[in-house]
Amino acid sequence: MKKNLQQLANWLNIENQAFPDTIVTGVSIDTRTIQKGDLFVPFRGEAVNGHRFVEQAFEKGAAAALWMSDEPNPPQHYPLIFVDDPEIALQEMAKGYRNEHQATFIGITGSNGKTSTKDILASALAPYYKVQKTIGNFNNQLGLPITILQLDEDTEISVLEMGMSGFGEIEFLTKLARPHYAIITNIGEAHMQDLGSREGIAKAKFEIIKGLDESGVLFFDGDEPLLQKLVAKQPALSTQSVGFAACLDLVASEIVATAEGSNFHVEGAIEGDFFISVLGEHQVKNTLNAMLVSKALGLTDEQIRAALKQVVLTDMRMQLIPVGEVLFINDAYNAAPTSMQAAIQFVNQTSIRSDKWLVLGDMLELGDEEQQMHEKIAQHIKMGDVNYVCLYGPRMKWLYEKLQGQFESQRLIYSETDYAPIIETIKQQATNDTLILVKGSRGMKLETIIQGVAQ
Repeated sequence: MKKNLQQLANWLNIENQAFPDTIVTGVSIDTRTIQKGDLFVPFRGEAVNGHRFVEQAFEKGAAAALWMSDEPNPPQHYPLIFVDDPEIALQEMAKGYRNEHQATFIGITGSNGKTSTKDILASALAPYYKVQKTIGNFNNQLGLPITILQLDEDTEISVLEMGMSGFGEIEFLTKLARPHYAIITNIGEAHMQDLGSREGIAKAKFEIIKGLDESGVLFFDGDEPLLQKLVAKQPALSTQSVGFAACLDLVASEIVATAEGSNFHVEGAIEGDFFISVLGEHQVKNTLNAMLVSKALGLTDEQIRAALKQVVLTDMRMQLIPVGEVLFINDAYNAAPTSMQAAIQFVNQTSIRSDKWLVLGDMLELGDEEQQMHEKIAQHIKMGDVNYVCLYGPRMKWLYEKLQGQFESQRLIYSETDYAPIIETIKQQATNDTLILVKGSRGMKLETIIQGVAQ
């Protein structure tokens, strides 16, 4: 973005803005990361009042700042835009910039795989277009407006991740972004405590179509019956489906994992053999969505094939990490039953290494059914498929109790609050033929175990 202060004020219906020619080139809500030329947006909360840091923001290079109209003592001689509510003002400015911008916008939601799909798609398109994507987890009612306002004016493709915890949130984000293409990666169990059921989760994710461009296309997991039902109720909606069932628009088969990534075959809208440097059938399905969007944007099958070979995902998503002779799969960014089962299934089936371990942490935000969902994971874990199971966190005690009797005591490790027993077991028992999956919800910080082994 490169706008003067009066242009920003116009988006907020403010006339006669002071310092109208001041140029703003970005937006920040944090003085620790502010860049020269940014517009600083202060928020007033119960614990912290961001207005206290406005002068500091200017000292660090901010070009301008918002200021709440009822906040006393605004600093003099600085470029300020006075607003009633900084959050609403941020969103309105993002709408204004989005309305002017000529990029193609792509919205991505789903219970799991949003960030992976975002990374895969952005990587596939980057050799051929100027692409900008959501950075980190800036995917909510604050993060998405910031992402839009940070777009360069010559950006051709904007890939926007959309997260939520309740009904109405995806609708708000999609109406702000107005995507030309939308992706629903899958329906899992995350946020069950807020949405009540998988049906509720599907309904909330499906809100993404409410902001979809009239000529836009929805790409979705065609293996998911809940999405099939919702799509069937929208006969005018243009859709394309991906998955493993033969009747879908793009079908993957012959998936083979190697120490470098996944080889797979596709049929349907795209034909042939492909490779991506990511592990897991669920990541292949995420790749299918990226392939179809790339095709819709005009890339040839050969261009897509070449670009996928260069894909790099955000850390902690089925990420291969060698530590000495041991090979870790770091999938510790987040976890829900669907993604946990998919990751375990990959370990069960892979032939990358024969000494297979699971290091699993609590799955959070599952609501009243959390005990049942942790216990059900036992159905996917069998002695012979894996050699060691290490469990961490208070909720994993339910899984530990289910697995007792299936594994020798020295091969089934449980620790509620201390990483050390798991780290020591790996150091003592792992070999040059060991593959270790590390997976849990973000709050469990299981990457600490990999770091401990490396020390």
